[in-house]
Amino acid sequence: MKITRQKHAKKNMGFYKNNFHFREPFQVLLDGTFCQAALRNKIQIREQLPGYLDGATHLCTTRCVLKELESLGKALYGAKLIAQRFQVRNCSHLKNPVSGSACLLSMIEEGNPHHFFIATQDQDLANKVKKKPGVPLLFIIQNTMVLDKPSPKSLAFVQMLQTNQLVPEHQKQSIVQLKEKEGLTRQESEKRRKRKRAGGPNPLSCLKKKKKTQQSQEPSAEKKKRKRKRNRVKKEVMQSVQKMEEE
Repeated sequence: MKITRQKHAKKNMGFYKNNFHFREPFQVLLDGTFCQAALRNKIQIREQLPGYLDGATHLCTTRCVLKELESLGKALYGAKLIAQRFQVRNCSHLKNPVSGSACLLSMIEEGNPHHFFIATQDQDLANKVKKKPGVPLLFIIQNTMVLDKPSPKSLAFVQMLQTNQLVPEHQKQSIVQLKEKEGLTRQESEKRRKRKRAGGPNPLSCLKKKKKTQQSQEPSAEKKKRKRKRNRVKKEVMQSVQKMEEE
């Protein structure tokens, strides 16, 4: 059973490494419910989690999670002691603390740029995490830690990437910066300016037919006059011959 669980974890880790660029040391954000479940099931998170994820890990939490555990009193005192051992990541709720679940959700906004894992037993928080692509989810079942399989949102996101229909925001920014360094943006703008506009009709096809010049018309008129004169001379000669024969 343990071997099968390790195979599933390795497969899921490969998915996040290849498609969302997760790298060691893995950063795992834990809330109070996960710490409480680990205490109840006698799970040594710091010792067992790196072996399960097959890599170095940084266990961390937020001030809001610690405040929430402190406000709940003796019931979660043990979970609070566990959470206090972890690194504290800065959140945007320094002056106005929020619930632990709301704080963890804010830490994975904008495409989870810091590549956080979320470790929780809160089902409502887990459902919200699954709606965000590229966020691995950890929980405890039957005294063991489990890395959940990639959510449908993560699978759909990767499929869109493979069909070149979507580019992550951080990759868009890096592409723009690289283009600016290489001067490609200026070249592209110049190429756009140099594009040929739609031209008019071919001027050769619009040439008018040449009109006949007066010079070409004049010789034809002279020829007609000559023909008329010849005909008159012939008529006069014929008349004179006829008169002589009659006499």
